[in-house]
Amino acid sequence: MPTATGTSTASKTGASKTGASNTGASNYMARHLQVLEGLEAVRKRPGMYIGSTDSRGLMHCVWEIIDNSVDEALAGACDRIDVALMADGSVEVRDNGRGIPVDMEPRTGLTGVEVVFTKLHAGGKFGGGSYTASGGLHGVGASVVNALSARLDVEVDRGMKTHAMSFRRGEPGVFDDVMGARGAGAKTPDAGFTAYVDNSELRIIGKAGRGRTGSRVRYWPDHQIFLADAAFSYDDLVSRARQTSYLIPGLTLVIRDERGVPGTPGEHGPHEETFLHQGGISEFAEFLAIDPALTDVWRIQGSGTFHENVPVLDERGHMTPTDLERECEVDIALRWGTGYEAKAVSFVNIIATPKGGTHMTGFEQSLLKVFRRQLEINARRLKVGSDKVEKEDILAGLTAVVTVRLAEPQFEGQTKEVLGTSAVRAIVAKVIEQELTAMLTSSKRGDKAQSALLLEKVVAEMKSRISARLHKETQRRKNALETSSLPAKLADCRSSDVERTELFIVEGDSALGTAKLARSSDHQALLPIRGKILNVQKASLADMLKNAECAAILQVIGAGSGRSFDLDTARYGKVIIMTDADVDGAHIRTLLLTLFFRYMRPLVAAGRVFAAVPPLHRIEVINAGGRKNDLLYTYSEAEMRQLMSSLEKKGRKVKQPLQRYKGLGEMDADQLAETTMDPRHRTLRRVTLADAEIAEGVFDLLMGNDVGPRKDFIIDSAAELDRQRIDA
Repeated sequence: MPTATGTSTASKTGASKTGASNTGASNYMARHLQVLEGLEAVRKRPGMYIGSTDSRGLMHCVWEIIDNSVDEALAGACDRIDVALMADGSVEVRDNGRGIPVDMEPRTGLTGVEVVFTKLHAGGKFGGGSYTASGGLHGVGASVVNALSARLDVEVDRGMKTHAMSFRRGEPGVFDDVMGARGAGAKTPDAGFTAYVDNSELRIIGKAGRGRTGSRVRYWPDHQIFLADAAFSYDDLVSRARQTSYLIPGLTLVIRDERGVPGTPGEHGPHEETFLHQGGISEFAEFLAIDPALTDVWRIQGSGTFHENVPVLDERGHMTPTDLERECEVDIALRWGTGYEAKAVSFVNIIATPKGGTHMTGFEQSLLKVFRRQLEINARRLKVGSDKVEKEDILAGLTAVVTVRLAEPQFEGQTKEVLGTSAVRAIVAKVIEQELTAMLTSSKRGDKAQSALLLEKVVAEMKSRISARLHKETQRRKNALETSSLPAKLADCRSSDVERTELFIVEGDSALGTAKLARSSDHQALLPIRGKILNVQKASLADMLKNAECAAILQVIGAGSGRSFDLDTARYGKVIIMTDADVDGAHIRTLLLTLFFRYMRPLVAAGRVFAAVPPLHRIEVINAGGRKNDLLYTYSEAEMRQLMSSLEKKGRKVKQPLQRYKGLGEMDADQLAETTMDPRHRTLRRVTLADAEIAEGVFDLLMGNDVGPRKDFIIDSAAELDRQRIDA
């Protein structure tokens, strides 16, 4: 294998072995140091380059290869990328870019393909003019993937020829593939391998059509490196492809899964998805937003320059410090909604920076500065008072896509999760200050109306935060002497142990009377509600707080609402919705769940919200000989029919007619306790939140303002409706 000329790593492994017999400092000599050269360092310490050797590290290798193709798209040389998860565990990435250079690199005497895949810190992104903005910056991506692969094959179409080269754990050579009827499917990392000894060869394996260029990389991850349970995530691939298609309008990305893995879309056969979006980050912001719009998507663009002293490779091959003027382009999409959750994603040269960096620091600092200034100017009209708006007040309901493009950005580590180029902060802050101020002070009718609504929302969020803080400071767990501050209709429990306590939200006063007799007053509290509460999916925060039933529920639970909701201060360990087993009861339960999802979501996420399951029928089985009749309960029509059939086969007689419960009020206390409230016998359905975005879509469909999709849903689902569940 050719010796790499990149960085080397020193390890104390040798010293630790020697130290077992020679503990003196004088025995720790230079001969005890190990020098790991080239790709050996990658295989010895893979975490330095890909973060980990679990599924996250496995996916990072995929991103490295995909990002090389995406850089071709950024340079305007590629408009299609195909990614395939193969059935044999390999991954293939294809693009129609310019193709990896196949000519000789003069300093190493190797072809461009071999340099890219075997030399650390080698590539076309070190100021050579090939890429003005790219995601690959350190020149280690392709070579690291190669080092951590049991096998890697690369094919390049250039100059009307198809060139090919293969590697085994980073070493170039030739595999003894069994070809023939099976063709490419016969490729395997277990095939015989012959390494090149003196000179490597970039083979020509075919002809390429005139004008056709591109690269194909297929690799098999090395299971000596990656954990046994490490697996490729199809969902992550799809998410990344969709994101990239928004960031590079006109780029087609195709994701194909041929693995047949259970639980994935391709479990029953090859599954393929194609992503192409002609819109830019404005469309991306609309896609990410999960709440109704308060403003349009505001597009903020600008640029700035800065000077940077960097080492540049001169004609003699020496690194010479050079002062360069860099340009940083800023492109931001902002969109405020009526909700309170913030979603901000950031990118540098279309590489996601989930942990932010200097661009996000400048964005948030300038955002706060601009809004504080505007609120000072409009303080009298908005009744701001002496309070100061904070960052979380502004971010409430904000969906933002923040992108910057610059040559050779500095990242913290190869995983590129944090941007470190310090000059970017000031450039982003300046662009935001100028452009956002212009938007907020615009005299255009539409912009002016939206700006007014936005400033009012920010002030409302500020006042809500301050009110919640004061409430948290003064509101504590109420004891028996303090219950007067809670709603009078609350029948509280005696216990103060949150782990044991339960709050039953009961439909109607008639059911409350029975529930009071059925409950265990030591740890079960009751709160009745009258009829159907406000649909908070359509209503504003102010309307929700004005609603007596909603306000009572928030007050009794005692943990605040929205962003200020504090799960640790909730007064009850379980909140149980107990409604009638009819259509109206189901509607009331849905309205209550909408309230919990919108304003007390952490309570749902923690699995502390439940729905009681009252019985539908009471079956009285007649016993002979004057013995007391048996009472049996069923919870569905199917269960009732099955039980009746079983009793008939046994020759047991049933008192007719069967009792069908229309509501909780029809039960007596013993029946309600036994079937619905007693923890020893009852059944509860836990309300879970597996995917917040999907849940948001369901609530918006069922309870939102848009009637059309709801009508279509009702029509499409009508055939699946069990008519027996509708009260006639």
